[in-house]
Amino acid sequence: MRHFGYLAAAERASLFAVPPQPFTRSSSRGTLALALGATLYSPGTRLTLAADARRAAAIGATSQVWCLEDAIPHDAVGAAQANVVDQLRRLHAEGSTVDLPLLFVRVRWPEQLVEIAGAAGPAASLLTGFVLPKFAPGPAGKAWLEALRAAQQVSGARLFAMPVLEHEDLAYLETRREHLSGVRALLDTAREDVLCVRVGGTDLGGLFGLRRDRETVIWDVAVVRDALADVLNTFARRGDFLVSGPVWEHFDTGDRLFRTQLRSTPFERNRVTRLRERLLRHDVDELLREVSLDRVNGFSGKTVIHPTHVSVVNAMHAVTREEYDDALSVLAGRHHGGVVRSPSGGKMNETGPHGLWAEQVAARAAVFGVLAHPDGVIGLLDAGWRAAQDAYPAAAPAAVVP
Repeated sequence: MRHFGYLAAAERASLFAVPPQPFTRSSSRGTLALALGATLYSPGTRLTLAADARRAAAIGATSQVWCLEDAIPHDAVGAAQANVVDQLRRLHAEGSTVDLPLLFVRVRWPEQLVEIAGAAGPAASLLTGFVLPKFAPGPAGKAWLEALRAAQQVSGARLFAMPVLEHEDLAYLETRREHLSGVRALLDTAREDVLCVRVGGTDLGGLFGLRRDRETVIWDVAVVRDALADVLNTFARRGDFLVSGPVWEHFDTGDRLFRTQLRSTPFERNRVTRLRERLLRHDVDELLREVSLDRVNGFSGKTVIHPTHVSVVNAMHAVTREEYDDALSVLAGRHHGGVVRSPSGGKMNETGPHGLWAEQVAARAAVFGVLAHPDGVIGLLDAGWRAAQDAYPAAAPAAVVP
């Protein structure tokens, strides 16, 4: 697998100074966590999940979740679980797994991990892991981790956990610190089994009767923003755990009230003004702003429900040449400390305080590549939009996941 795999060789060469590097399911935990990028959700009831996985990969999705929880009706769980197992077997029978994303199943209760791993048989090797909803400290959290280890033993496969933090104890101020400390202590006991920590922004807002509209990013919702900041403070310090951004749930639009912040000049300069019009028509400008705020605050990757959003999220994770040069400058000077002028001449690089940032930029560059020029992200957005339109002509949502 490789990010932006739909690019032709010539297009990749023109857009990237350092191209994204390939990775496999056996790559290191850190590489796989970064490589998740935009994680596309689909309900486990879909009878075309196997074909959907290949089509998702064609638009650049390197991770996909088949959901048995909030994306399906309560009375469909049994049928959906059987369908997920059947779809895994179909993919396994087809043989080639080169064009598949990293596959995960979002389950409802711990027993499902072992049931799915056992029923899938050799096809369980296609799974990268499970999404564990409403993860909490104490016996409930321990039960999830014990079930993961049992699934690993049953399948003989390398399976990771992606716990979702969305419990009411996280949302409410008086219980948040103890809740997060408990989750952190529990995940520390199984760090090598945890690929990333996910956050249920929609669930957190729902506890207050709040839902952001298509002209509002999650960082505008104060009570949710505060919880997100504390999650990052607890898990992302020193880069201990990768934390993924909450879902962007909007995929179509009508008239809008507020002016966009998406400048026209870069699109005019690159002669893709129609792309800007499409992005605005689908409110992708707000998604771009949210991903930018996600990244500057420490999130990596994001849950999405619409195929056209995959390339948007991933494009925003590509490293700019200025970031990359600054990171290399900091890393080169760490052994003697001090301050150096940035290669661009526009900022100060402190080799001490900026050291961890530089390491993370270098790691992200290996997975998402380094753009050859400042407008490179426009080219990625354009190519990604075209790939999504080719694979999904109707641009229908893959799912609506809370």
